[in-house]
Amino acid sequence: MKDRKIKTVYVLLTDTGTLLTKIIKWYTNAPYNHVSIVFDEELNEIYSFGRKYPRNPLIAGYIREDVYIGTYRYFYNTRCQLLRIDISREEYIRIKKVIQSFNKNKDIYSYNLLGLIGVAIHHPINQRNKYFCSQFVSEVFEKSGLKLWDLPPALVTPNEFLMHPRFESVYEGRLYDYPLLDKNSLYAFQVNQFHKRGVTYE
Repeated sequence: MKDRKIKTVYVLLTDTGTLLTKIIKWYTNAPYNHVSIVFDEELNEIYSFGRKYPRNPLIAGYIREDVYIGTYRYFYNTRCQLLRIDISREEYIRIKKVIQSFNKNKDIYSYNLLGLIGVAIHHPINQRNKYFCSQFVSEVFEKSGLKLWDLPPALVTPNEFLMHPRFESVYEGRLYDYPLLDKNSLYAFQVNQFHKRGVTYE
């Protein structure tokens, strides 16, 4: 039985397969280029910095992601790897408080595009109220007392999570093949995809 004093937080690494992600993968030689923090293994509560509208990567900021709608639904062949990390109850409470602060002030945040250039030149570029995805997740952990790297958050990449020994892999594969997703929501999504292609059910 799991110790009640131990809590689990998840990290979701994804690759949507867009042209932009292919360019990033070519440069980084890493399998995933987006990371989100997740609070349940069913993937119902996910937070990150990313595109707010699926078709427009230029409008981005702090978002609560939904695997059944939005970007993931638009890029339905997204591949992923789900990682878990066990932490203390106190650390978990602090992480939740940090996320609550982001939620409360969500409209003031935007995407740290210059920060990506900083990663490329190995020089952190911090901008007030601006983050890119891995910078955000790393800073959430750091502000909660979990300094996992000897790097500033603005230099942490999605691949750092994949390589860190404290994270355990739970699943790797196509996002919509993940077995703990809600079957009814997935079915509704699949029906919608067939209708878009001109296929109907009798």
